[in-house]
Amino acid sequence: MNNTFANKLKGFLPILEWLPNYKKTDLQGDLSAGLTVGIMLIPQGMAYAMLAGLEPIHGLYAVTVPLLLYAIFGTSRQLAVGPVAMVSLLTASGIASLNADSPEQYLIYALTLAFLVGLIQFGMGALRLGFVVNFLSHPVISGFTSAAAIIIGLSQIKHLFRINLPNSEHIQEMAVAIFQNIGEIHWITFGIGVIGIIIIKYGKKIHKSFPAPLVAVVVGIALVAGFDLTQYGVKIVGDVPSGLPTLSFPSFDMESWKTLLPIAFTISLVGFAESFAVAKTIQAKHKNYRLNANQELIALGMANFGSAFFRGYPVTGGFSRTAVNNDAGAKTTMASIISAVLIVLTLLFFTGLFYNLPSAILAAVVLVAVSGLIDFKEPVHLWHKDKFDFTMLVATFIITLTLGIETGIISGMVLSLLVVIYKASRPHMAQLGRVPGTNIYRNINRFSDLDVKENLLMVRIDGPIYFANVEYIKDKLDKWIQERNDQVKMIVFNMESVTNIDSTGAHELNEWINTWRKAGTDICMTSIKGPVRDVLNRWAILECVGADHVFVDDNSAVAAYEHTMDTETLEKYTPYAIQSNIKK
Repeated sequence: MNNTFANKLKGFLPILEWLPNYKKTDLQGDLSAGLTVGIMLIPQGMAYAMLAGLEPIHGLYAVTVPLLLYAIFGTSRQLAVGPVAMVSLLTASGIASLNADSPEQYLIYALTLAFLVGLIQFGMGALRLGFVVNFLSHPVISGFTSAAAIIIGLSQIKHLFRINLPNSEHIQEMAVAIFQNIGEIHWITFGIGVIGIIIIKYGKKIHKSFPAPLVAVVVGIALVAGFDLTQYGVKIVGDVPSGLPTLSFPSFDMESWKTLLPIAFTISLVGFAESFAVAKTIQAKHKNYRLNANQELIALGMANFGSAFFRGYPVTGGFSRTAVNNDAGAKTTMASIISAVLIVLTLLFFTGLFYNLPSAILAAVVLVAVSGLIDFKEPVHLWHKDKFDFTMLVATFIITLTLGIETGIISGMVLSLLVVIYKASRPHMAQLGRVPGTNIYRNINRFSDLDVKENLLMVRIDGPIYFANVEYIKDKLDKWIQERNDQVKMIVFNMESVTNIDSTGAHELNEWINTWRKAGTDICMTSIKGPVRDVLNRWAILECVGADHVFVDDNSAVAAYEHTMDTETLEKYTPYAIQSNIKK
């Protein structure tokens, strides 16, 4: 009993699994990774907070308590949780419709959004609903991510060029505004931004552990302070509050909740999909622990609760930071704890150093980060391999760019479901013929020179027979019968690939059998799996077909049919009474 409780406790608090067995040899890698990611988080957190429409300090708050909570509840030992570009943009998009009348009100909406995301993710994890994210197919995520990356990039143009642009998530509006204001570029600001982009983009070529974003921040601050560039119009971050985040509370106003819930669901699903995808990729390289999708939802939910009550905003696992964390040697989530400690020290002692940080440098951090999210290869790959998935990717991409982030992801999910339904409603069906000199039967459209009898139609249905596809199956069968000039005397249903039959399928199958027999066409079945046989028995389909018309394999059915042509009886050939004891 005690062991059962201990195992359940470890399942809910994975830190109890690895911490008691923590090895000194792991500390070097965790320390290196924790410091590296912590240094990376400082400029990224500040930049992403600005992208979310918040003061930069809230980006640092979002990587203190949330990071610690994930380290306690998360099952991935390398995932780096915190603000990411996608969630930051979604946050800004969701709060925009509430028209906050002050920065304080805007922050309350951000805290409320983090709380709702935490509530949704924790609830999904507790209810074991981790599978829901599977409805976000890879093409949909790819198209959505690429479009959102472009929107994020364009949203930073106002900081890079220091021009006035409206807050919008529609590419057509942003493009028009940029075109109308392009003549007002502030060239010194633009120059600083370009320097930042070059340092961040190419700094990694010096060494993979080179803290390029932090170096860009230092260079930007040095340029502004050294040449007093604020007097020439360069916009800076200004005062950054010091000290740890104080306790905060989200709003429990139902009207706000109604407005924020759609974007909260979007962030919950997209954030978890992004987080779990990178966690799986990294876990596959280590294989010394197991990921649990439902526990990951609980962990991300707890991290977002931490953001909601400690002045942050929605967080999730990030691609780039997790890759850096892994490459820097992270062995356990102790690396995340070390990163959080570094951020705490920064909040306590070093926030004053960021006073002269140019906004253009933070824009450069975001621009370089999102440039890697635009996937050029996947559309080309899908065009050659899968036109359905290519169409989904392009449709999601265009809808997201033109109609907005929220509409894009919802449309992508709907498209995914429609494609699944469409494919399920059109199962693969094959006419079978005998390979000469054998008892093997194959698809007549894939193999040549098969023995096919004009008055014997052998059919294999690859998939379930249910309400969504019965019409398609019947139309296909009628077409094949007509192609043989209505000379078919026997239909052999090969059921080896039928996985399930629902009530509609059973009812229709019964109708088909009676209709065909009235028209002079007999029917038999072969290779029925045990679970399908149970369904056929329950709906009295086998009684309708006749025990002497159910066979173990195609060859027995054909032999019985050939014998019937001479003797008009099937009694000698493998009746259902014999095969019913065979478990398949």
